[in-house]
Amino acid sequence: MVFKRRTPRNFRQSLVNFFIPGGGWGRSASYVMHRLRRLPDSPERIAKGIAAGVFVSCTPLFGLHFIAAASVAWMLRGNVFASLLATFFGNPFTFPVIAYSAMELGALLLGRGHGRKASEAMSAFGAIWRELGQNFLAIFTPAPFRWDMLMKFGGDIFLPYMLGGIIIGVICAVPAYFLSLPVIRAYRNRRLKKLQQRFDLARRSDRRK
Repeated sequence: MVFKRRTPRNFRQSLVNFFIPGGGWGRSASYVMHRLRRLPDSPERIAKGIAAGVFVSCTPLFGLHFIAAASVAWMLRGNVFASLLATFFGNPFTFPVIAYSAMELGALLLGRGHGRKASEAMSAFGAIWRELGQNFLAIFTPAPFRWDMLMKFGGDIFLPYMLGGIIIGVICAVPAYFLSLPVIRAYRNRRLKKLQQRFDLARRSDRRK
């Protein structure tokens, strides 16, 4: 295939690349911003898409962020592709902060005092996926189905994380909309001005000929 790597990454390289992209996080962020500014849609719809992606990044819907972001963007009549790019807001550097803040806020609202640590939450997510995988295999084998981790996870981790994540997501999404909207508008106006200048220059050159 044309876009396939000549030498496939091994597991270690893939893991390192997840935390540290090939061009670095700065380059990745720059690429995302460049794509967001150049999307063929109105600034308002793009800003709504960005807000949707940022909002969903604060929720514990790991593995479903793209689907959830696209759904929220669609409901807000925002740009779906912008929402997918904006999920970049949730990355290995921001996830621990988001998880800790969301779980603390959720636990506080539920009257539980302090929430679980971010590391415990991530471990719980891993345990859930393992349990779901084992239950899937149990369909084809005599092994019993187990839902102990899922039931415990729902009340101890997911509920406070989701509750706090929704509130934090709204707090982050609203500024994301109002900050990105003027930036996109300014970029569009500057780009149109440059295109107009090039067009005028080309027209003058044609007249001289």
